[in-house]
Amino acid sequence: MAYLTEPVPPYGAPTRVAEGIRRIVARNPGLMTYHGTNTYLVDTEAGTFVIDPGPDDPAHLQAVARSIETALAGILMTHGHADHCGGLNSFRRIVDAPVWAFHRQLAGSPSADFGLREGDSVGGLGVVHTPGHASDHICFAHPSGILFSGDHVMSWSSSVVSPPDGDMAAYCASLRKCLDRSDRAFLPGHGPILPKPHSYVRDLLHHREEREKAILHLLRRQPMLPDEIARLLYVNRDARLMPAATRNVMAHLQKLEREGHVSRAQDLWHAASLRRAGDGSGP
Repeated sequence: MAYLTEPVPPYGAPTRVAEGIRRIVARNPGLMTYHGTNTYLVDTEAGTFVIDPGPDDPAHLQAVARSIETALAGILMTHGHADHCGGLNSFRRIVDAPVWAFHRQLAGSPSADFGLREGDSVGGLGVVHTPGHASDHICFAHPSGILFSGDHVMSWSSSVVSPPDGDMAAYCASLRKCLDRSDRAFLPGHGPILPKPHSYVRDLLHHREEREKAILHLLRRQPMLPDEIARLLYVNRDARLMPAATRNVMAHLQKLEREGHVSRAQDLWHAASLRRAGDGSGP
């Protein structure tokens, strides 16, 4: 995968990324967030919409509020993870605006005023349900051909798919949904704009398919634990990323199990053919 990079952004200051769209990056850099969470200000005929106010960081939330140049029309949430919506309740104490999110929100996420479904529209932005990274994940399609892709597709890294809410089969299906669209660019939840995204999305899908083949190859040799698989497949990765790598492996294993390719006995995972040969169940 050829990921994109960018310099550290000017925290607390809006930067124009497209006509009528500005970005403010939260100061929450990390292994899972790159330089920080992107909050977007989107100007529409109805007013300005804020997409993902970000973490509960007073300085960031105040900077977002100061940067709203027209009437605030509302707040849109791509999904319920804390680095994207942890500051929502604090932000609503600064500004008065309704909140839209997917109609089935994650447990523990701040409550929205209105629920969205696939095909809905708010402020001229179309709703695209893209579960996988999170079951409540939605993208917002701008009339200009830009898709606010949240954590579903990021330019700087692939996404973590973490069970039980994260679902690898749903994630791959959502990638295929993006391939069926004609968006000219993605604005992700972390990292820089992704121009001409289709070849990148195809690479993401291919990467997941190759990862599954590698997992099956290992399990056909012998039964293994998920963390053993992760250590072999992510051998050159930062050790601090191994918990996330193991969650990705678990998501792949659960998908493969539903498809009948693998099975498990307690914590050990087996290739289905090896498991059948060993338990006398026949071909």
